[in-house]
Amino acid sequence: MTPRSQGEAETTPFKPPFAEFIALLALLMSMVALAIDAVLPAMSVIGQDFSVVHVEDLQWIVGILFAGLAFGQILYGPLSDSFGRKPAIYLGLIIFLMGSLVSAFAHSYEMMLVGRFIQGIGASGPKVVAVALVRDRYEGRAMARVMSFVMAVFIIMPAVAPSIGAGVLILADWRGIYEFFVLLSLVALVWFAIRQPETLAKEHRVKLSFINVWGNIKETMTHRVTLGYIIGAGLIFGAFVAYLSTAQLLFKEVFQIEKTFPLYFAVLALSVGVASFLNGRLVMRFGMKLLANRALIVMFVSSVIFLVLLTLFAGSVSIWLFMLFGAVVFGCIGLLFGNMNALAMEPLGHIAGVASSVIGSVTTLISMVVGMAFGQTYNGTLYPLFTAFALLSLLCWLVTRNIQHEVPLKADTRE
Repeated sequence: MTPRSQGEAETTPFKPPFAEFIALLALLMSMVALAIDAVLPAMSVIGQDFSVVHVEDLQWIVGILFAGLAFGQILYGPLSDSFGRKPAIYLGLIIFLMGSLVSAFAHSYEMMLVGRFIQGIGASGPKVVAVALVRDRYEGRAMARVMSFVMAVFIIMPAVAPSIGAGVLILADWRGIYEFFVLLSLVALVWFAIRQPETLAKEHRVKLSFINVWGNIKETMTHRVTLGYIIGAGLIFGAFVAYLSTAQLLFKEVFQIEKTFPLYFAVLALSVGVASFLNGRLVMRFGMKLLANRALIVMFVSSVIFLVLLTLFAGSVSIWLFMLFGAVVFGCIGLLFGNMNALAMEPLGHIAGVASSVIGSVTTLISMVVGMAFGQTYNGTLYPLFTAFALLSLLCWLVTRNIQHEVPLKADTRE
């Protein structure tokens, strides 16, 4: 069965082959994961190069990029609805390229962080607009099929990105990672420009109006169900940010693992990916609400058990015990990512474009603030991280438990 027979909307005579379309979308959506994770192996080297005194300050390499993501995501939805998908993605890729150049040629730590912030603004464009591009071409089961293939590739990226960064460090210094980003964004830009046509016809574009956009933003932020899940998703993503911002230091200082850090990081990243993949099958049977609730409970209980074991063993546990409990926690996070966002979007299908941007932006902002706050408590042990996992999963459960019944049952089964 061809993509066209599954619901594709004809907007132009030419369309890239299905496999190429999937690969291109996966690349565009993976820019965020690459920008975050490929730099992790270089954090210590960057700190030494710029004589960063406090090791906690290195966490801003991750945190400031999330700040850019939070700011950028809210812009691209309205822009793509008004001017088309291609101009919005062009803008994002060019901004990402500029940010990569700023970081690559930075002569101070602060200037490198400015480049990271610009990178975040840029990377949010392809991430947000790529989903809208799929929605333009496909609907119903066809769209779900396309997104499943895209996510299958996307899930692999966080696992391999640190290895890419470590590989670059073998051939060059840390600036080579940012130069790799420049090359990657150029490849994506040229490939997208040549092979992917515009999917939003001019007659379907919406005039950019501050009043309309503000009204949709206000509706999104004042809807009780959506707001509850935005806060919940921000707390859980904050737990993930706390891990990302301390991961390289944690493996190095707690377990004396440095060269093989990308391998261990990949295992935990894959646990998120496997859970996300399984969620696609489980959600049709059990529903988003039940899965999210159970995942929060398992995440909290597992984190508390690990903290108890950590105390019993005087703060020192084996890497294998950490990996076991880490895989369980990240598996729960993998179940929560998609379900929490879908539950937040469910009541706002009539303003999906702007709602998606607002939800993504505010969730990222909350996660950055929460994640960096917990990251700053890092003290060379595992206590702060698993305390963050326990507290944030508990808070998320408290925030969302009283609003879950307000989401219609169809939220669990709609195509």
